[in-house]
Amino acid sequence: MAITTILPPLNQALTPVASTDRVFRWHEHASLWFSLGVGLLVIQIGAYLVPAVGTRDAMFAIVVGSIIGAGLLAWTARLSCDSGLSSAGLMHRTYGGAFARLPVLLNIVQLIGWTSFELVIMREGTVAITQKTFGFELGGLAGTIAPTLLWGAVLTALMAGSMLTLVRRFVGRYGLPLVVASLLWLTWQFWGELQAKGVQAIWNRPGDGSMGLFSAMDLVIAMPVSWLPLVADYARHGRREGGAFSGTWLGYAIANIWCYSLGVLIASTTEPSDQLAVLLLSVQGGLLAMGLILLDEIDNAYGDVYSGAVSAHSLKPGWSIRRWGLSIAIGCTVLAMLLPMHQLEPFLLILSSVFVPLYGVILGRLATNAADSAKPVRSVDPVAAGLWIVGIAMYHAFATWAPQLGSALPTLALTFVLAWVTRPRAASIS
Repeated sequence: MAITTILPPLNQALTPVASTDRVFRWHEHASLWFSLGVGLLVIQIGAYLVPAVGTRDAMFAIVVGSIIGAGLLAWTARLSCDSGLSSAGLMHRTYGGAFARLPVLLNIVQLIGWTSFELVIMREGTVAITQKTFGFELGGLAGTIAPTLLWGAVLTALMAGSMLTLVRRFVGRYGLPLVVASLLWLTWQFWGELQAKGVQAIWNRPGDGSMGLFSAMDLVIAMPVSWLPLVADYARHGRREGGAFSGTWLGYAIANIWCYSLGVLIASTTEPSDQLAVLLLSVQGGLLAMGLILLDEIDNAYGDVYSGAVSAHSLKPGWSIRRWGLSIAIGCTVLAMLLPMHQLEPFLLILSSVFVPLYGVILGRLATNAADSAKPVRSVDPVAAGLWIVGIAMYHAFATWAPQLGSALPTLALTFVLAWVTRPRAASIS
């Protein structure tokens, strides 16, 4: 009698990607991360910087913070492309298989939160467009349920398809040119208003002192840092680590600088308002541009859900990545209708802060020698785990007692150096 052996399901999140699935080239990395870097939320946060630090300091913080933040993404992308590991895989290699479940779970929580928040942003944009186009306000339960279900259905449908196909065929060929055209048009419109009010006067406008320069830089870095736990899930499909590195850095840096700067431009030429969608719709051609950016916003939600599905699959490989993605998309649609996501945004930003020291340790341990990522995983690496916990404490200590220094950069530097100094000597042998 033949004996049938039932093998456990392959954990795709913790297994390096096969060479046949490594299809992303330089321009696909750049297109993906430019698209993911564009968002209404980024523009809105850019508008907050102007009254706090003034126009000139805001632009300095935007440029420097974007270059640094995108550089961190690119560094992680290179490591992942070289090793073929997902974000969950990198966490396992650094912290140990048992302990890594904690940051993986935190990552899933933040991704569910950000996806729900993206759906709320898209819902509000849809309501604003409906009012502008048809002249009536879609309020009450109808204004909450109908547009949320619409975008939730689109997101769920995208999750049923292939991530590789979506990035290569839709984002690069069609999505990117359309979103670039919309950003160009909005920039041109608000730049005209800026010139009418006097560029020099607005450039020299001081801030109210409610935020320091390094704190403003932290706010800029917060956006690329929020993508750190996701970048590996895409970069692992890259053909060459050099293309993953430069494409990710350039694509995201340009998008982040552009969107934050557009927020500064809008805040400098309009009255203060929390309704960013209304301000965008107020300019000539704003309806079309707003619609295109809104369509691009679905990429951000998709990016969150796909990465959340990969992380969840690493914990429960019995469910495929696609099944996890469909479940998360449906769950986020429900949460977007039930939870006050704007009130939860500060919590999501605080939760994102744990990933600064998390990746400081990962980069310190692995980024100088990708061969380390192929070595056996132990249950817990107590030194790495301790450094991460200490790094979280340092992040919030800087924010409380030395806000003028910022939190992200000092914490990242300290955790990287400590992880580098304390790395196991065997890890330096390839």
